[in-house]
This record gives sequence, C-alpha cells and structure tokens, in this order.
Amino acid sequence: MKKTPAAPGTFFDQPLAFVDLETSGATAHHDRITEVGIVTVDPDGTVEEWSSLVNPGQRIPPFIEALTGISNAMVEDAPPFELVAAEVQKRLEGRLFIAHNVRFDYGFLKNEFARLAFPFRPKMLCTAKLSRALFPQHRRHNLDSLIERHGLICTARHRALGDAQVLWQFAQIIRRDCDPAQLAASIGTQLKTPSVPPQLDPAVLDDIPETPGVYLFYDAKNTPLYVGKSVGLRSRVMSHFAGDHASGKEMRISMQLAQIEWIETAGELGALLTEARLVKELLPVHNRMLRRAGELCAFRWTPGAVTCKPPELVRAADLDPQRLAETFGTFRSKKKALEALEAIAAEHGLCPILLGLEKGTPRTVNAASGKARPCFAFQLKKCRGACCGEESIAAHNIRLLGALTCLRMRAWPYKGLTGFRESRPGPAGEPVTDMHLFDHWCYLGTVRSEEELRERLESRLEPVFDLDTYKILARVLDQKKHGLQIVPLGRSTARQLALELDQAA
Repeated sequence: MKKTPAAPGTFFDQPLAFVDLETSGATAHHDRITEVGIVTVDPDGTVEEWSSLVNPGQRIPPFIEALTGISNAMVEDAPPFELVAAEVQKRLEGRLFIAHNVRFDYGFLKNEFARLAFPFRPKMLCTAKLSRALFPQHRRHNLDSLIERHGLICTARHRALGDAQVLWQFAQIIRRDCDPAQLAASIGTQLKTPSVPPQLDPAVLDDIPETPGVYLFYDAKNTPLYVGKSVGLRSRVMSHFAGDHASGKEMRISMQLAQIEWIETAGELGALLTEARLVKELLPVHNRMLRRAGELCAFRWTPGAVTCKPPELVRAADLDPQRLAETFGTFRSKKKALEALEAIAAEHGLCPILLGLEKGTPRTVNAASGKARPCFAFQLKKCRGACCGEESIAAHNIRLLGALTCLRMRAWPYKGLTGFRESRPGPAGEPVTDMHLFDHWCYLGTVRSEEELRERLESRLEPVFDLDTYKILARVLDQKKHGLQIVPLGRSTARQLALELDQAA
C-alpha cells in the first residue's frame, strides 16, 4: 500500500477512484477478474494506491497470459474475489468510478458483486469518452494512444495498477491544459443521470453494450412498443430516457416501458437490416414508417417511340428485382406516388392523359367539330399537345424519360449472389463478423460462419424483393466509406442455385 500527498487542488471536487481490471477474457458473465488496481484521490489532495491479484477460479487463456503477463501460476495462490471484495468495496464506496472504457470494468465488478449479493451502482466516468470529447481532432483514444500523445508514464502496461496510474496522470493533464468550461461540460454530459422509466428494472441498463445493433422495447404485457437501431446501443437507449419529457412520443414510451432486449451486430448495415425486418414482423406500436410495407409502391414504365401506355403503379411486393431499370421512384403510398407524378407533369409540360392522370384518349377526334380533343392542361398552356397531335408521342416519351431519370431504381451491379461482409473488434480484440447475403437487392439473411453460409444456400431460398431493404443497401453502398467487403458468391441467382442443388441431389 502506498500513500502520498497530491499537489493542492484536485481534478474533481469529490472523492475519485481510478480503476483498472485485468480479466481472463472479455465476457463479464462468463470470464472473471485476475487483478484489481485502484488509485483513490480525496478532495484534500491525498492519493492512495492499492492492487491485488485475484484467483479467477478458471484457466487464463494463453493469449491473455501473453497480453497481461499474468499467468495461471501467478494467480494460483492469490485470493478469490470474495476475499478481496470488502476491500474493493471500501475503496470505491462514495467515489466517482473512473476507468478507460468504463462499461467493461464496471460490468466485471457488477457481476462479481452480484455473485456475493452486494449492491454496486456507482456514478461512472469514462476517460476514453472524455478524450474523444476534449480532443476530437485525434482518431485514436485507446490507452496506448493517450500514453504516447500526452507523454504519460506507465510502469506496467496491461497490469491493473500501472494502467490505473496512467488514468490519474491523464486526469491531471486535462485539468491543467484544458479549458475549464469545456472540461466541465464534457464531464457533465457523461454524469447526467437519465430518468429511468418507473416499470423498468434499472439493472438491465448496465448490461446494454456500446456496440452496433438493434434494441426492442416492450410493455409489461410483452407487447412490442418500439424497435430502434444504433451504432452505439447503450448511448442510444439512454438518450430515450434523457429526453422523455421533451417529446410526447418519448414520454409515452417511457411510461409504458417494462422490458428491453437487444441484438448486437457487426456494423451499421446489419443493424439497419435487422431493424427493418423486426419492425415488419413485430409491428411495434410506436414505429410508423417501416410498418407501412403494404402501401409501398413505384412506377413501372418501358419507354417506346410510339406507345401511349402510361406509367403503371405497382406495389413493392410485385416488383421484379431483375427489371429495376424499368422502375421509377419509391413511394410510401399511392397518393404520394400520384402527387409526385402530377408535380413532374407540371414541371416538364407533360400530358396528364398520357401519364394516366386524366381520362381521355390521345389524338381522339370530336365527331361534331372534327378537331382533336386536348387535355385540360393543354388548354392552360401547361401541356405541349402530345394528346392532340401538337407534339409527337416519341418526343413526349423522351421528355418523360428525362424527367423520370432521377427516380430510376438501380439495376443490381453484381453478378448473381453477393455477400457484404462487415466486421468490428470484439471486447478482447477478436473480430466480430457478419456476412449479409443478397441476390438482386433481395436480402437472403446474415451468416457468421462458412457452415451457416452453406446451410443458408442449401435451404432453397426464394428471393423476395423489399423496397425498404433495397433503399437501405443502396444508401449504404453510396457512402464513400461504407466499410463493407464485397464477396462474389457465384454467377447463379438463388433460384438457379436451388435448381442446381436439386439436380445434384
């Protein structure tokens, strides 16, 4: 145990605890603590350091041994956590819990204390988030980057006390060098306590990870209330409660919410696809846009030199994904689609009769007068007269094609089945990877292994076109840095592959 006085003044005007843990793995429910390091700082400037090895009661994998230097032999005679729990609790009680990626350290301690039936709900501050807020010009904010960037001294990297000492040094650096108002605002943002819904167990919020994925809200009767997605699940869920009084919708959700579930994904595309699927399956009360799948529609039209056939309004479910070059627009309802076509007609001087917006037959002759019968827009000089011979059908169709070009849906840019692989680092640095399977914009599912891929392809998948899924993938592919690895899976379509598998069988 080491005790030394600090320089006058402290980082916060309250008791602090800078904490770091070493563990046998990255999963708080399964893996266990192997070392605890705590640096406490009192308002009077006193700094005290403490650390202890901990016997995890399970084998430490070779990878973790190599990373931390803590071997199975070293912890063999160390006390189990239940014998150091009282000391840890005493050093943390009443203090602001500060750690780098604080949810990780907190999660392990929460689970260890829960096994002993000890309550543990400290106020928390994350130095990684603090670094991102104070130094947004830098890309990396892991502990190694902070050590190099700020010239911090680490006597034992990847050992609990050594890393905890680095956090205290970082705190002193930003107290000295950062603008006090900016520092106070950044800390205040993290420490702001949301109002947890009255029917929700606050403990469930502790387990929500800060990863990409989808979250699901249910009421006390297990009725789906809302499905949302985010690249940072916990922050997004907590934001619902921080603003529940600013929005009527948020208030209604907060008052009904009794249960939260979540699904982690490897990245944003997986979260978007999962959200779209679950909203259609569960029909949550407070989701609006993605629920209205039955009304989605588009125009189908094949331009010809002399054809008078107007654009055909088709439901999204009836679209042929292999004929998207003949398909225009994505509309939430028939009314929205017709309003858009009327606006196009008015802007480009197109004929409402040829567009199917007004009853009539082009170039018909009134028997009494012997004159062609124009549309009403021609009489107002808003149509160039394709309806009555003043403009050729071919010229009208060329102008219509030009007006519709901006709404034309995209042809499938790949050959047959295609996988879109996205990855992110897992809690211990291991990759978490999803491969999303598509055939001509039709989503066939997501797999995480070669075995899952083989099983999915052998399941005789029937591609079903979904307009929301098309828009999701098209929008992601338009991003300059979408982070996807595109994997060709063969020139066959899913339907052809199913036939080939049947023939082989």
